[in-house]
Parts: sequence; C-alpha cells; structure tokens
Amino acid sequence: MSPIPAPLLPETRRALVHRLATAQVAGRAPSVVAAVVRDGRPVWVDGWGTVDGRVPDGNLQYRIGSITKTFLAVLVLRLRDEGRLALTDPLADHLPDTAAGQATVGALLAHTAGLIAEAPGPWWERTPGALRPDLADVLGSDPQVHPPGQRHHYSNPGYALLGALVQRVRGQAWGEVLRREVLEPLAMTRTTLLPVAPHATGWAVHPWADVLLAEPAVDTGLMAPAGQLWSTVTDLARFAAFLIDGDDRVLHPGTVAQMRNPASPPEATDSDSGYGLGMQLLRRDGRLLAGHTGSMPGFVATVWVSPDDALGAVVMGNVTAGLSAGTLAADLLQTVAEREPRIPAPCDHYPQLTHSYWISPAHGTGGLPLICCARRLMASWS
Repeated sequence: MSPIPAPLLPETRRALVHRLATAQVAGRAPSVVAAVVRDGRPVWVDGWGTVDGRVPDGNLQYRIGSITKTFLAVLVLRLRDEGRLALTDPLADHLPDTAAGQATVGALLAHTAGLIAEAPGPWWERTPGALRPDLADVLGSDPQVHPPGQRHHYSNPGYALLGALVQRVRGQAWGEVLRREVLEPLAMTRTTLLPVAPHATGWAVHPWADVLLAEPAVDTGLMAPAGQLWSTVTDLARFAAFLIDGDDRVLHPGTVAQMRNPASPPEATDSDSGYGLGMQLLRRDGRLLAGHTGSMPGFVATVWVSPDDALGAVVMGNVTAGLSAGTLAADLLQTVAEREPRIPAPCDHYPQLTHSYWISPAHGTGGLPLICCARRLMASWS
C-alpha cells in the first residue's frame, strides 16, 4: 500500500463529478455525497445538491440502513476468532428461548436460516422500537418460511437476533461494543446509533411533483442491528479501507477476506450477485465487488470495494426512492479502475540460486533454450 496515494487525474475527477451530478438530478435526490478510496485513503470526496442550503461534505451524517449489518457481522466474527462461538453453533447455544434457536450463527450471517424477511406488525423502519420490546415481537410465532440452508432469503429479524447474541456474549449493549471494538480503533468518530448534528433530513420526493415529505427517523430498538446506524462519507471511506485490507486491531485480514467469500447459494434469477458473511457480492463486467447497500425511510447508501483494484466507493443520499446508490457507487469505482488501473509492484520474488546453471536445448520453448539451475530439476525432466 502506497504511503501517499497519487491524486486522481483531472479527467478522472471530472468524470466522477459528472456521474455524481447526473445521478442526483435523475434520482431527484435533495443531496448526494460520495467518496472514492484508493490504497487505503480517500482520493476524491464530493457532493451534489444541498442540505440546509449547503453542499454536503464528508462530515455530514446520513442514515446508512443495512450497511449496519456489515458492522454487526464484524462483531460476530470477532467473537468467533476469540473462540467464544463457532459459526456452526445453533443460536440456542448462546441465546436460548427464541423461536429460531436451531438457526446457526453462520446461517444468520449469510441469510440462509430461512427466517422471515421482516418483523411482524407495523413497518419496523418507521415505528419506534418500543412497539417490539422482546425478541418474540421481532420474530413472531412462526418465523420459519424456508428450510434452513437451502436458499438465500434476506432476513432483517435474523440480524436482530445477531445483535442480541453479541449483547448476551459480551454482556453489554451491541452499540457500545461496536463503538469500543470497531469505531474507535478505525477512528470513525461520526458513526452513531442516533443522529448527531450536522446531519441530513431524510425526504420522500413525490414522483410527479416538486413536493418533499420529511420521513421519520426513529430508534428501532431491537431491530437496530438491521439498519439503525448513521455515518458520514469520511467515516465510511475508512470502513471501506478496512473491508479491503483488514486491521489487526479489529479483525484479521484473513477473516475480512472470509466475509467476502460466497456463503449462500446464488438465486437462479440473479447469478451475478451473492452474499458472504454480512457482505453483499456483485460481479460487474468481470470485477467482483463486495460491500453492502442500505436504505431507511429518507435515505440510501452503499459501500463497494474491489480488493483486486485496491479501490472502494461510498455513496450516501437523503431520498427514499429514485436514486440507485448501489449502481452509482459501482460506476464511480469502475470509472477509476478503468481510467487509472492499478499498477502492480515490480516482480522481485526471485529465489536465491546457489547451484550452477545448465542450458538444456531439449526443453526449450518456441525454439529457445530453457535455463535451469539444479541437477535435481534436470533429473526430474529425464
């Protein structure tokens, strides 16, 4: 990783601004802010539209919805790496007396437990968590809709269970665990469970009129691990860098790489997407992206990373529908990857040769002699 990443070329920056601006206008979003991360650091941050009369910057909070799930997965995998649990453990081993006790920890992370997609009752994203005081209110009486392990079925209540699991094992609220074990080490000082000024207001935009309706921003209680967090584009840029390289203070790079591996069978109708452990996967023009999209009333957000390119992209907007943050973030990442492809390090992994060199014309390639450097190697050819 370069200590100081080279700045983007002016033509690349203009292409990024153009894509950001056209997305904000086409999506009729009051504001959009975005960043590109290269070699572990932001190399471009910009906003379009306004919040309270000002162009959004990297310090302005937006709600990030289901990107929260990736943070929660990091907490669960920390427990696994510490030996506190195994991904094959049934939930009941650590969190008894739930209607989903036979679901394994790994299946909950990968959305293969076959649980309901949403909590029963009122729309949880728009109603306070006080309406669901117990896990039974999150799951309902019959949460199983598919046989476990057979297919990917996205489940918000499944991540509510994982949040309760972290709280039970750590003996502390999952939000406090997140702050201490992830946010503070990564210097993500503007990522919080509830909004802290300055922050954007979430809006629903009328599809055929220039009318805005403020969306509710409630504390979702037990459902919070599925989508509660607020953050900034600067903080999510730090998180994107972590999702590429890992950080031993938080999670070993090998464990982060495991999060990016497919952990659920692909759906037949969408073979270009998948899910790892708390991370969505997207194959786009031959490039594998990992990260997560997010939405809550009035907000959309996305983080995508491409470790092979050492690139990440972050998008946040304050609109309920119309702006495809996932597509925009993928476009921004692809713009940089294609205009300024990663330059590989020099090849310097040559062995130290201590034997004499022999030339064996009999084993040439294309009429050229092949040079080898050990009698043992020559003997293996005979």
